[in-house]
Amino acid sequence: MLLKLILFSVFAGITILIGGLLANYFNHHIKESPVKYEITHTLMSFGAGIILAAVALVLIPYGMEQLNLWPMAFFFVAGAISFMFLDQYLERRGGNTATLLAMMMDFVPESIAMGAVFAANTSMATLLAIIIGLQNLPEAFNAFRDLVLGGMTIKKTLISFAVLSLFGIPSALLGHYVLSNAAIVTAQLMTFASGGILYLLIQDIIPASKLKNNYVSALGATFGFLVGIIGSKIV
Repeated sequence: MLLKLILFSVFAGITILIGGLLANYFNHHIKESPVKYEITHTLMSFGAGIILAAVALVLIPYGMEQLNLWPMAFFFVAGAISFMFLDQYLERRGGNTATLLAMMMDFVPESIAMGAVFAANTSMATLLAIIIGLQNLPEAFNAFRDLVLGGMTIKKTLISFAVLSLFGIPSALLGHYVLSNAAIVTAQLMTFASGGILYLLIQDIIPASKLKNNYVSALGATFGFLVGIIGSKIV
């Protein structure tokens, strides 16, 4: 049983490294062209749509189900304000880390949720692992580009992604052994993450994905949200 949960966590997280490797190949082996530029921004929008779907269809609904109005509002606002200050701090230091932060704020709470429901509903945990893995792929693709443009070396970025891909294991184990009977704490964590993710989306990720005189990239966000709808419907 424990081995199965770890394998689920590895699958959900390994797509972070795969997304980084694909981004590295795309950036260095595909010739520069307007089409490449459009594809890059469409993938950014696609990732933004998936992140938004995770907030709207997974994190917020769980918080609304478990929390009363004022605690829910408090943790949501606390997440947004916390990440506003964190975003300002990182901007002063230089570098583009908004996509990476949003990915981890999405990945970790959902992995905790996967661990929490694993014992009671293995089929739902399986589907959550698939959804998390699908989300991480385009998000990691975009985060790799942001980090490299921000000055981080390719080697250091890929090593960081390899380490981050393993974060799902302790998160799922935490959910399984500590929070499986603490629905309120899990909901508070998810609601806090939702506020932070939404702030990062509106402040940094969505504006960076827009191209002048191009209307296809916006479809990327729409299709990304559709992936979340399909995943939520299946679950």
